Amino acid sequence: MNRLLHRRHALLALAGLLPAACAEAQNQTQNPSQNASAPLLDLPAQPPAQGALVIGRTRPGSRVSLDGRAVSVAPDGRFAFGFGREAGPEAALTATAPDGRTETRRLSVAKRDWDIQRLNGLPPAMVSPDAKQLARINAERAKLAEIRKLDSPLTFFAEGFDWPARGRISGVYGSQRILNGEPRAPHLGLDVAVPTGTPCHTMGPGRVVLAEDLYFTGHTVLIDHGHGVVSLYAHLSAIDVRVGQMLPRGERLGATGATGRVTGPHLHLGLNWFATALDPQPLLPG
Repeated sequence: MNRLLHRRHALLALAGLLPAACAEAQNQTQNPSQNASAPLLDLPAQPPAQGALVIGRTRPGSRVSLDGRAVSVAPDGRFAFGFGREAGPEAALTATAPDGRTETRRLSVAKRDWDIQRLNGLPPAMVSPDAKQLARINAERAKLAEIRKLDSPLTFFAEGFDWPARGRISGVYGSQRILNGEPRAPHLGLDVAVPTGTPCHTMGPGRVVLAEDLYFTGHTVLIDHGHGVVSLYAHLSAIDVRVGQMLPRGERLGATGATGRVTGPHLHLGLNWFATALDPQPLLPG
């Protein structure tokens, strides 16, 4: 009799352990970053294209690199990287787990076709600056280059982005620009045609890393969203924020205008992953 009772108690104890074991197995299935046998890299299903910002996830504590270049990984395993206008046709993304296991993905980067945009009526100094103006431009470019080395631990880049202002799209990323009949560098941002004074809001939370007047982009604000992802708001008529200020999503940062090199009032919205200029439009709501 005692042996039967002992066996029954053992079976009941085992039955009590089964739900916990099932729950643990389900948790590992739902959270592959914690499952030792799961892939190390969790990426969007759609292949990236030129100009894309890519947000992925790996096991916490892993190291990630893109074509041998280190990519910062947040404590929860999230990371971001981007492809410029001329990127491709392929890139290698590698993750190394804390236990030494390595996984490499070969990414095909889709090629895009670019528009040609002709802008006439620009002041000659904005197309062919003189020596004094070039000195200012070069100093400003050096300052921007330093800002674009910033690799902060913020993870706002993974929270999605919103339109800073709504209006007609008057210029798209990647288009070849012909200024006063002369070929110039491609347009590396998104232009939204809105009247001067239209409120301009942050496309996502972040910290202000620049707020000043620049030669080409006029009154300009840059916001750091973390891990090298920085948004730019140019040609503003007013700036309402200061460097170092933390801004929530949708906070007003100024008003749109026509400062710098423009043919009319609009907002130029830019997005960078470090020095690589990206296309912000695919990241915005339809």
